[in-house]
Amino acid sequence: MAEQPQPISPVKNFFAGGFGGVCLVFVGHPLDTIKVRLQTQPKPQPGQPPLYSGTFDCFRKTLVGEGVRGLYRGMAAPIIGVTPMFAVCFFGFGLGKRLQQRKPDDILTYPQLFAAGMLSGVFTTVIMAPGERIKCLLQIQAATGETKYSGSLDCAKQLYREAGIRGVYKGTVLTLMRDVPASGMYFMTYEWLKNTLTPEGKSVSDLSVPRILFAGGLAGIFNWAVAIPPDVLKSRFQTAPPGKYPNGFRDVLRELIREEGVASLYKGFTAVMIRAFPANAACFLGFEVAMKFLNWIAPGL
Repeated sequence: MAEQPQPISPVKNFFAGGFGGVCLVFVGHPLDTIKVRLQTQPKPQPGQPPLYSGTFDCFRKTLVGEGVRGLYRGMAAPIIGVTPMFAVCFFGFGLGKRLQQRKPDDILTYPQLFAAGMLSGVFTTVIMAPGERIKCLLQIQAATGETKYSGSLDCAKQLYREAGIRGVYKGTVLTLMRDVPASGMYFMTYEWLKNTLTPEGKSVSDLSVPRILFAGGLAGIFNWAVAIPPDVLKSRFQTAPPGKYPNGFRDVLRELIREEGVASLYKGFTAVMIRAFPANAACFLGFEVAMKFLNWIAPGL
């Protein structure tokens, strides 16, 4: 069971989570770009090699063709969205824990922590879905050689002009399918590892920086192990031309299985896993540092 050394504050979780999310984007965005390009690359013509042979080939071609800026393509959308998104994510987790406590000092079980994490996934989808849609479109645009969107705001305006709010929120169901179970795994794993790594007789709040980084990094890997298949479907669906998949994710799934096999659901796996550890280690370290600061300046909040 997880030790909670002080009362849970969803408000503090909100602010600390926002700071953690900014840390995550700066560390993880380059490999997120690689992941999306691998997931959405066109099927090669018979006898022709694929555009990218794998993670490292995609990284090399992006760096050579577009420089370091290419690796950070589309980062404005997640940066703008990530602070409120992670703030809401950690707020949802804190609220989910509070709702399951009968008394402020109740210690929650790991299934309860998983349920609280799932609630955070529901909370974040409202912000996450349009940000993901814009990010994916900008990330693949450079690889195709076309320049339809001049930036995140222009992309959002064009999507709204073409299809209204439905166009901006295309892929919301798949975002939910990805984030709800993955968020449950994410937070439960982090809390479990924090408790496991806490020395006997010590408080979990005094965990060292290397152990926080290790727990946060592994939590990110467990999160993506659950999230990759729906993430592949989401990326394909959100970047497809209008009307290509009239039945939503079911059409995407059928096409992928028929043309590329089950393994296609794990496209970008290497890029995701390489990114997951450092990005989420940075996120949770940022969260813990911000939480300590908030507990120091506003202990009663």
